[in-house]
Amino acid sequence: MRFSEAWLREHVNPPVTTERLVEQLTMAGLEVDSVSPAAPPFSGVVVAEVVEVLPHPNADKLKVCRVRVGAEEVQVVCGAANVRAGLKAPLARIGAELPNGLKIQRSKLRGVESLGMLCSAKELGISEAAEGLWELPQEAPVGEDLRAWLKLDDAVIEVDLTPNRADCLSVEGIAREVALLNRIAWQKVAVEPVAPACDASLPICVAKDAYTACPRYLGRRIVGINANAPTPLWMQERLRRSGIRSLGAVVDVTNYVLLELGQPLHAFDAERIRGEIRVRFARPGESLRLLNGQEIELAADCLVIADAERPLALAGIMGGQDSAVGGTTTDVFLECAFFAPEAIAGRARRYGLSTDAAYRFERGVDPALPSRALERATQLLVAIAGGEPGPIVEVSSQDDLPKRLPIRLRQERVASLLGANLEAAEIEDILSRLGMQLESVAVGEWQVVPPSFRFDIAIEADLIEELARVYGYDRLPSHTPALPDRMLPSPEGRLALTRVQDALVDRGYYEAITYSFVDPALQAKLTPHLEPVALLNPLSQEMGVMRTTLWTGLLQAARYNLNRQQTRVRLFEVGLSFWREGGQIRQEPRLAGLATGLAFPEQWAERRKMDFYDLKADVEALLRLTGREQDFRFAAAEHPALHPGQTAALIERHSLTCQGWLGMLHPALAQELGLEQDVFLFELSQAVVEEKRIPAFRPLSKYPAVRRDLAVIVREEIKAQEVLDAVANALPGLWTEVGLFDVWQGQGLAEGEKSLGLRIVFQRPDRTLTDAEVDEMVARILDRLADRFQARLRGES
Repeated sequence: MRFSEAWLREHVNPPVTTERLVEQLTMAGLEVDSVSPAAPPFSGVVVAEVVEVLPHPNADKLKVCRVRVGAEEVQVVCGAANVRAGLKAPLARIGAELPNGLKIQRSKLRGVESLGMLCSAKELGISEAAEGLWELPQEAPVGEDLRAWLKLDDAVIEVDLTPNRADCLSVEGIAREVALLNRIAWQKVAVEPVAPACDASLPICVAKDAYTACPRYLGRRIVGINANAPTPLWMQERLRRSGIRSLGAVVDVTNYVLLELGQPLHAFDAERIRGEIRVRFARPGESLRLLNGQEIELAADCLVIADAERPLALAGIMGGQDSAVGGTTTDVFLECAFFAPEAIAGRARRYGLSTDAAYRFERGVDPALPSRALERATQLLVAIAGGEPGPIVEVSSQDDLPKRLPIRLRQERVASLLGANLEAAEIEDILSRLGMQLESVAVGEWQVVPPSFRFDIAIEADLIEELARVYGYDRLPSHTPALPDRMLPSPEGRLALTRVQDALVDRGYYEAITYSFVDPALQAKLTPHLEPVALLNPLSQEMGVMRTTLWTGLLQAARYNLNRQQTRVRLFEVGLSFWREGGQIRQEPRLAGLATGLAFPEQWAERRKMDFYDLKADVEALLRLTGREQDFRFAAAEHPALHPGQTAALIERHSLTCQGWLGMLHPALAQELGLEQDVFLFELSQAVVEEKRIPAFRPLSKYPAVRRDLAVIVREEIKAQEVLDAVANALPGLWTEVGLFDVWQGQGLAEGEKSLGLRIVFQRPDRTLTDAEVDEMVARILDRLADRFQARLRGES
């Protein structure tokens, strides 16, 4: 919300500086984003009147002008196309300084003396573009300093309002707040009812199913206006300082009332309306061409303003081209309504629109405001563009208008939450100045009814928040909270998540925190098998769904870093993932990581790029922290986001459930994301690393262990893990270690075969194993491998 300080001070003028005013607003919860001058610095510019225009003797495009400045006249050479006798325009006199650093001096242009420069709005920094001299109104006082006359020594204040403070989306709303904070009176906008001057009107019909979305709709027809009438300069300036460009008298009036009172309005060309005005929901197959030229297909939940034949406007958001006011318009229909926030929220964003009207309606506009705003718009439009107003036609449903229910407020509760004992008189004074109705029902207890413009106040805590805000957060006492000493449980069978995070940091990873809202297009490629949770009111199209995997945010973070010459990236994140299953929303805490680039930081000894097994080692390191690494195995698998040949699922041995994934990003996805180097990802259920095996003592055997190494030949497609599992299951309880120490393919082996080097350690706790016993156990193992995999010892035929 941008507004002029000078405009604000016409309604409320507290005895404080601009800096103090800004501080008051910020401390009251209306954070001020910026304060900027209404116009860049310039001096020596006055209002002048062109008396005579003669051709330049030596240049076809230049004119010699005689310009009146107060009681004197000066000669100025000008090349503007719109210079003419009787025109009033800014004149930079000799010695004037303009915003671009130009200092006006006495000069000659093609041999003719010029004693100043007639200026455009662009040359004074008032406008970004200009087609000629800035034409000032005829009532402009000749000789007056332009800066003083237009009050350009003004500040433009921009306030960043939270969604609950829609009541301050107007100059009047800000004035009400400033008066409250300074305990002074304020001047409400004077609105006098405009009596009908003719019988012209349009019938209005609100569909039965649309009353909840539009419980109040008003309209007024004004005939015989001059749509080309110039907007007064004072109104243009207030619009400009609020960030709105002047677009003609009719549109300027609606925009002005929007800023002044906070009520959006829309003007239709009444002659283009066929039959009556109908407020209804869109029908299947209907479309609408908006004022910005965009053609949209209307959804069934979109409220529209239509006539007897077609939609005319997207209600509360933007009008249509077919009924737009133009230069030939003589008959307008002014619309002013209350639209329920739920009926507007999300509709504008769905079509890629962002309008001042939608911004206000989706946050909540005072339902009592439309009649006053329509009278104000009529008053201004008739004064500027003429015309005869007809009667106001209103259709409303009292049952569907918002109800302001009484709220119980207790003085003891105020003291409990704020830590300050506010006197009853202080509480009543603050709430009264907030526009609330109070009824004392007991000592230190009230029934409070909020005003119609405060949608955000519904419970006792809301009232107490208002008391704290107005009383002053800086005046509330500070207390050190009394926290009871209590030992927190620390189960031995649970691994602290911080320990896992430290382990990843020790291995070169950095923790990342990414948004839970992600791009639906990217996520659909990563987890097409999971149904995402769509947001009803997303911040943007790229943040339209909840993440089903942490990879979505990590990939975006990696791409950001790689595009900034960070070629070695290690990131991890702990967070929730969300998806729909069986009509219910599920969420699960997960741990995910991403790695790309060199396996080790750049050094002289080794410059190897990381591969799948580097990532697998990182995951295994996390499993070793839990002491449960034997409870899981890695199984080759396929995942839509990962490389088909470099993907593994983490399987829990007992339940045979998948507890995580790791592998290399699919090349097609990497190309689509613009990632030119291999990216490796892992994601685990957080429960995997949180459950810890409790250490248990086992007596150490005093008898020697026997190690046997076996080189067995199997088919290439047989996985080494399957062979290790078969060895472990062949002699349960008789071995202490089974592992893989070598894999060989090539010379000495047939095509399609590989040799696996197995390490087996035997040991008994009660005696020393004999060679014969070990040979027998090795033979049993080889028989098992031969039966399951047709394996043979290397060297055997």
